[in-house]
Amino acid sequence: MLRFEKTKAHQKYRLSNGTLVPGVTTVLNMLGWNKHALIAWARKEALAERDPNLVRDKAADIGSLAHFLIHCHLRDEEPDLSEFSPEHIDKAENCFLAFLEWADGHKLKPLETEIQLVSERYGFGGTIDLVAEIDGRLSIIDFKSSNGIYPEMIIQVAAYCQLYKENKGSLPVAHLLRLGKEDGSFEYHYYPELDLYWQVFLHCLEIYRLYQRIKKGG
Repeated sequence: MLRFEKTKAHQKYRLSNGTLVPGVTTVLNMLGWNKHALIAWARKEALAERDPNLVRDKAADIGSLAHFLIHCHLRDEEPDLSEFSPEHIDKAENCFLAFLEWADGHKLKPLETEIQLVSERYGFGGTIDLVAEIDGRLSIIDFKSSNGIYPEMIIQVAAYCQLYKENKGSLPVAHLLRLGKEDGSFEYHYYPELDLYWQVFLHCLEIYRLYQRIKKGG
């Protein structure tokens, strides 16, 4: 039985010489993507007398559990769900069922799950949800339990593709799969060409580094 710790430390990425480098999500989160939408959402939750932080954390737990269920399924492991509430399990299982429905429509051959990679060339790291052959093509797939697909998510998978190419020698195509927590629906997107999004990520990475220098006094 495979156990998942909700409280596990945030993943850290290091170069071969031990230098700490940022993860893909850290780079993109710093830039405040969808800031206005998040502010509007937080205001809506507060007006409804719900704590936005608690709502956010609950959604994060559900998303983490959904990833875990898929991970266990692909590895033929039995998940230990003792760290999660019945409500979270119920919603995460909706996401899992959505994944199964999507997978039934494709020829899926899993290769690696939750693979952690670091770019020595560009100085960043990331964790890829799934590397697989999908319909005969080497692919990475990122699972989302958000309410929509946003541009920064495409930038994220573009960075993952380049991470994989640098470390493994082959450039995969990318897939985003949004899994519905409430109704078990799914939204699927396939990206055979992501060069523009990769260029955007490189600019974001440079902005991140410049900002870190500013914080340290220039």
